[in-house]
Amino acid sequence: MAEKEHMNLIFIGHVDHGKSTTVGRILFDTKALPEQQLKKLKEEAEKFGKATFEFAYTMDTLKAERERGVTIEVNHKEFKTDKYYFTIIDAPGHRDFVKNMITGASQADAAVLVVSAREGPMPQTKEHAFLSKVLGINQIMIAVNKMDVVNYDEGKFNEIKEEMSKMLKSIGYDVSKINFVPISGYKGDNIAAKSENMAWYKGDCLVKLLDTFVVPPKPIDKDLRLPIQDVFTITGHGTVPVGRVETGVIKPGMAISIMPSGVKSDVKKMEMHHQELSSAGPGDNIGFNLKGVDKNAIKRGYVVGPADRPPTVAETFTAQVVVLDHPTAIGKGYTPVFHIHTAQLPCQVIEILEKKDPKTGATAAQNPDFVKTGDIAIIKFKPLKPVVVETYKDYGPLGRFAIRDMGQTVAAGVVLEVEPKKQ
Repeated sequence: MAEKEHMNLIFIGHVDHGKSTTVGRILFDTKALPEQQLKKLKEEAEKFGKATFEFAYTMDTLKAERERGVTIEVNHKEFKTDKYYFTIIDAPGHRDFVKNMITGASQADAAVLVVSAREGPMPQTKEHAFLSKVLGINQIMIAVNKMDVVNYDEGKFNEIKEEMSKMLKSIGYDVSKINFVPISGYKGDNIAAKSENMAWYKGDCLVKLLDTFVVPPKPIDKDLRLPIQDVFTITGHGTVPVGRVETGVIKPGMAISIMPSGVKSDVKKMEMHHQELSSAGPGDNIGFNLKGVDKNAIKRGYVVGPADRPPTVAETFTAQVVVLDHPTAIGKGYTPVFHIHTAQLPCQVIEILEKKDPKTGATAAQNPDFVKTGDIAIIKFKPLKPVVVETYKDYGPLGRFAIRDMGQTVAAGVVLEVEPKKQ
């Protein structure tokens, strides 16, 4: 039996719309979460007076595990469908968690956007959908959750489907390719099997629909780029950075450089899901040991590449930016926080080169003084700290970013050109 192809899947959506419960239910129904574990979670949930939250706890107990540093790979859960082997990247829904969502979305191959049938789309539903699109997730499915709460009403489902379709279309998704599935994560309707409570729904259950997603092409012919998500010190193993290979291939024995610090080292050994690997490629989340490197010399946001062709550290970069939601306007000197691959840092607007017509993409104005919500612009930025930035066309995941300010995502974009820092 050949190994199934691997996909990274992210669940996104508003905070109380039932993502964790849905994820827990998928894991349980695909036998990725054993009965005893569910029983234990149920008891724990009851102890906390949250009897219906046992599924949500599946994802949430991982956070505590992570804080105790039990294992390298904790907030990733795996399950299998007929066609694929999925890793779930859990993206919290709270506003202040958008930054985690951004890191998650930049690693995901496909997304399931969960919307509550009771409340319908909320402002965050749109923000998450928009970010997914800008961050390069072109495959998305809409799960209308909590159908049990609205008595499995077809009218309610259709109303949400229509509202969501308009919104997704305005963001740039091709709605004809998007599946909408009515579910109850809590009751298990239409998760791994068709529900008898919604005879009016003629489509497949959620798990079956996941198999309609397509594995993106793997850019193995490019140089290695691996943004670091975390660095652990593990007794007996020394310094262990963890991250996802975005392009290229990494192997034990390989000479690497880590930018922007310029640290050079050799990869001793590497593992994924506690299995030692002889090589890892795009999409693999790995931990790897480095020879003689101090943990403090490597940080989240740094990027690993080949020693002889290190990742590009940017002096300035020019990008196409979509302004999602800014209360006033963006002008020269504006310095918000950028989330670019796993790095977060302030970057300053040096100049606004042009404003484009969002409908046609044609130039609407040269060198405008400012841009505002709804505008698309070409802007030159200067990072205020050393950071690796690559062009979107060469290294997609290292060339897209979100701009955050005042606790919200104000804009997002893709990098067109990078002016490298003089060494």
